[in-house]
Amino acid sequence: MAAEIQPQPQARKPCLLSKIEAFQEVVSTAVIIPKEDGVISVSEDRAIRVWLKRDSGQYWPSVYHTLPSSCSCMSFNPETRRLSLGMDTGSICEFILSEDYNTITPARTYQGEGGTHQGRVTVVLFVLEMEWLLSTGQDKNFTWHCSESGQQLGTYRTAAWVSGLQFDVETRHAFVGDQSGQVTILKLEQESCSLVTTFKGHTGNVTALSWDPVQRVLFSGSSDHSIIMWDIGGRKGTAIELQGHNDKVQGLCYASHTRQLISCSSDGGIVIWNMDVTRQETPEWLDSDSCQKCEQPFFWNFKQMWDSKKIGLRQHHCRKCGQAVCGKCSSKRSSIPLMGFEFEVRVCDSCHESITDEDRAPTATFHDSKHSIVYMHYEPTTGNLLTSGTDKVIKLWDMTPVVS
Repeated sequence: MAAEIQPQPQARKPCLLSKIEAFQEVVSTAVIIPKEDGVISVSEDRAIRVWLKRDSGQYWPSVYHTLPSSCSCMSFNPETRRLSLGMDTGSICEFILSEDYNTITPARTYQGEGGTHQGRVTVVLFVLEMEWLLSTGQDKNFTWHCSESGQQLGTYRTAAWVSGLQFDVETRHAFVGDQSGQVTILKLEQESCSLVTTFKGHTGNVTALSWDPVQRVLFSGSSDHSIIMWDIGGRKGTAIELQGHNDKVQGLCYASHTRQLISCSSDGGIVIWNMDVTRQETPEWLDSDSCQKCEQPFFWNFKQMWDSKKIGLRQHHCRKCGQAVCGKCSSKRSSIPLMGFEFEVRVCDSCHESITDEDRAPTATFHDSKHSIVYMHYEPTTGNLLTSGTDKVIKLWDMTPVVS
């Protein structure tokens, strides 16, 4: 019987295209303008800048606009050229950019009764198909407005302030990730919403979300350095961990045309995950009062320690089978990429023997952006990635596949 051959990750290496360095402060949020060779940035000096690529290959500002307060998030729709900015004061300011991107015009400020958050706006998302503007704030409120009238349609109180937001147009589901590590799914109607479900798998706060409407899979990144792939469409509660970062995950984007996940972390790491493989769910950790291999008691099992006259051992868990084991029975380490462990992790001795070289074949590639990333944006139409760093520099990367 022929062995099943797992697809190998498509070689994809980020190639630095350009740098934009003319900033006095850190760029808190930015987007690539598709089909225009341009970038919109908002920095901590309260300035909106529109950068267009000149014949020299350099990016020069065509628009400079000073905001009344600091901005922490933005949403840009290229079809309408509508720019929505979430402000630290709790309001949302909207602007319209001209066709040549040389002029910016204020359009609306969502404020007044029922129109603002009572704290910093953390995420803003414009949904053209619904003519809705979704927003979340540090006041723990998730709200949605009619983008045409400016009227607030509804609000929902979350368990903690929200740091990640995605929306599925087909089902009208909003995916809300918060600082407690929880992800909430809400069903939105024109003037009401209902709770669908909540799930939690992170030990840290959710820092980024990415939704794939085709496979109906949600990806969540966290300050605990991990990424979880939630199979929403499968309706089986499958959650697959991806462990490949050494620091806080700052951004996620799923490239559906290549079936790859792009993730960035605050230490400058860019990881390209091959999602065109059959991945395995990590096992639940089993409970036991003694090692499930050698049966030696763990240190809290006083009765067995007394009866056997043995010193209690520290408990560990095998990442492959989930069994509770002692250090002696889990002295080996191995990567298990199909279970999401790109780095070596603890496994029991018997599982270590069963892991083949083929099982250890990487399903991700790792790259250094050489700056501490605070924000990322991926533009699928061009295959370009934008990263903004604490070094006050924007870097643009070509992420198109290359032949190895």
